[in-house]
Amino acid sequence: MNEIAPLEQFSPDPVAEVCARAPVGLLAELTHRCPLQCPYCSNPLELDRVNTELTTAEWQDVMRQAAELGILQIHLSGGEPTLRKDLEDIVDVAAKAGLYTNLITAGVTLTEDRLKKLQDLGLDHVQLSIQDVDDANAERMSAYKGGLAKKREVGKWVRKLGMPLTINAPIHRFNIENLPNIIDFAVEMGAGRIEVANIQYYAWALKNRASLMPTRAQVIKSAEIVEEAKERLKGILVFDFVVPDYYAKTPKPCMGGWGRGVMNVTPQGKVLPCHASETIPGLIFDNVKDRRLADIWLNGQAFQKYRGTSWMKEPCRSCPRAEIDFGGCRCQAMAFTGDADNTDPACKFSPYHAAFVSAAEQESAEAAPPPFVYRRMGPIKATSDN
Repeated sequence: MNEIAPLEQFSPDPVAEVCARAPVGLLAELTHRCPLQCPYCSNPLELDRVNTELTTAEWQDVMRQAAELGILQIHLSGGEPTLRKDLEDIVDVAAKAGLYTNLITAGVTLTEDRLKKLQDLGLDHVQLSIQDVDDANAERMSAYKGGLAKKREVGKWVRKLGMPLTINAPIHRFNIENLPNIIDFAVEMGAGRIEVANIQYYAWALKNRASLMPTRAQVIKSAEIVEEAKERLKGILVFDFVVPDYYAKTPKPCMGGWGRGVMNVTPQGKVLPCHASETIPGLIFDNVKDRRLADIWLNGQAFQKYRGTSWMKEPCRSCPRAEIDFGGCRCQAMAFTGDADNTDPACKFSPYHAAFVSAAEQESAEAAPPPFVYRRMGPIKATSDN
């Protein structure tokens, strides 16, 4: 399937067709507010202000529409979603609509009582993000004191409540050497899954790329560590391993392919094909305040723009991987080449690939990386010393 037809072309039952073609998941960015200031944050450089956020009723309507569309999973994210005082009201409606609810949290603002209440209302899963399992380095990365100790508490609460837990560990040059201890932490917390997610360079991570990029040797070693741990912990811990694109030879099918399986709703209600797509000029992003979610998914200009393969130019158009990786990441092509229609520079066939790899190798070789630029706080010197 290369293109999704407009809703009005479906017959005889357009609603059934919407469900059959529905995205699997919806990332609900409830707020951009966050007590942590991580320099690799995936939120945009221009953060949505609290007075522009969707109301409780509007988010509840998004949950109902998602269920009607046939979406299965809702990922409640931010910023830090627990800063929404109405999180319980949103979870309640999502659960009653039949959605599987996943709370993506840094944990530092949670209480045990609130987590129990969320579970009682239907919260299905917790994804706990960590910066490192070294206290000093975790504080350096997040610009937040005492975060790791609180995360250990949250992990214990999740286990006590019998809820499934995923540990999300963004990996970069300042914690990649600590990967074995990060894996041990996930086991200690009783997690069923760990995301060993090498930083993907968009938004704040792109702004801090020269500080965060690991070396090729470090990435190769980390892959070996993950493979060994997969075997050793089989049946105990499931691994999702994401390598940095800058050391790849073929691109990943970003978001499983543009407009194929995931949609994202921003705090203001804009509906995006992926969280970084606002960096691409010329895309029109509809808002849930003005247009139904199903109609946006099927007919929205931003979703149609790079859906399928007909938009591709060479070398993607004739590539045998065209319907495997769908041309890779449009946002990365935009960021590195200045044209979102270009082949993802992570691909070895891209004319930009050599420069792409060279940029990573040069930046990762710097003995004294530049200061981090945090979300709110500006440049702060980062060192590898503990």
